[in-house]
Amino acid sequence: MSEVLMELTKDHLETGLRGVPVGYCTTSKVDPMKGLFYVEQPVMDLAQRDPEDVIYLLLNKRFPTAEESVVFRKDLASRAKVTTRVLGTLGSLPRRGHPMKWFLHSLNTMGMMASTGDYLEDTLTLIARIPTVVAAIFRIREDWGEPIDPDPELGYMENFVHMLGVPEQNEKQQAALTQLMRVFNVVHFDHGGGNLSTFVGKATASGKADLFESITAAMCGLAGPLHGKANQECLKFVQECIHAVGGEVNEETVKSLIRQRLANKQLVYGFGHAVLRVEDPRATTLCDLGEKLCADDINFHMVQTLRKVVPEILSENPKISNPYPNVDLASGALLHASGLTDPDYYTVLFGMSRVVGIAIQIIYERHQARNGRGTPIIRPKYLYNEKGSAK
Repeated sequence: MSEVLMELTKDHLETGLRGVPVGYCTTSKVDPMKGLFYVEQPVMDLAQRDPEDVIYLLLNKRFPTAEESVVFRKDLASRAKVTTRVLGTLGSLPRRGHPMKWFLHSLNTMGMMASTGDYLEDTLTLIARIPTVVAAIFRIREDWGEPIDPDPELGYMENFVHMLGVPEQNEKQQAALTQLMRVFNVVHFDHGGGNLSTFVGKATASGKADLFESITAAMCGLAGPLHGKANQECLKFVQECIHAVGGEVNEETVKSLIRQRLANKQLVYGFGHAVLRVEDPRATTLCDLGEKLCADDINFHMVQTLRKVVPEILSENPKISNPYPNVDLASGALLHASGLTDPDYYTVLFGMSRVVGIAIQIIYERHQARNGRGTPIIRPKYLYNEKGSAK
């Protein structure tokens, strides 16, 4: 394919490569009007599927047969246990460090112990072990007890909730958290090839760093407030809104509050998207699930009210191209209602899911791109300008 995709001008410089094509993504795409697709499948249609089958879809570009699904699940389960030499290092980390720093440490330490240098083999191992590590981070940081071993008889997210072992959680609450984590996990697996964390991971792998090093770099990109921490910031915003209206959450009080925030040049979180021009189908999916799991929760009630009133208000500004909810608006409120009340962990949960798509995209770029030669080392050109920005 040699056609000219776009003509670059100075206006494209210092814009974060926004909209500049640099390669292919074979796992997912984002349509501005239809939302996120995994291998041509709308994410809304996949949200209730077993996570293992969606991972298989991303890896193989088709769903597994019944027999293949059983074999794949057994393979993941056989890889899920993490050595105590890795988990044992967590206890020495300072508790004041953000959980994402613990997550980065875990990825790096796993790489020391488990890396084979084979991107596919290491991807399967990492996907299998990432829930084990994240559950251990919760348990050690929160003094919930020793890490719990994975149960090979449980499903991917069922096992994660089992290994979390949230204290004083009854069976109904555990079932609700499991249902949420299954959907949360699937809708966050992948999101095209150009978001920050994915691009950073692929760029790192282009230098032939191993998978664990590349994913660690990707998660450093995810850790920032403009990317992975957005769900954490959204819950904080939702709770600030509840406090600001004195708990009187209705359309009139929220409309007034949002107009006041905009007049004060305060941010409104959970709305807008770099590509989408409609409500994020992932937000729709999570809000629909929230109606089943926590319709009476005050945070979720505020989310639903914001979802109703904010797009109309933001649409009054012609400079805003997408005034609609994104996935981060609802996810934090649902996690909080399901018993995971510390928002510092939400980025880690996002990372646990997104590792899947990034790792699979790295496999393509290292083994399949350019007829099997792989993409060359990332090396964009920067223009020297002694006076700084040309704009």
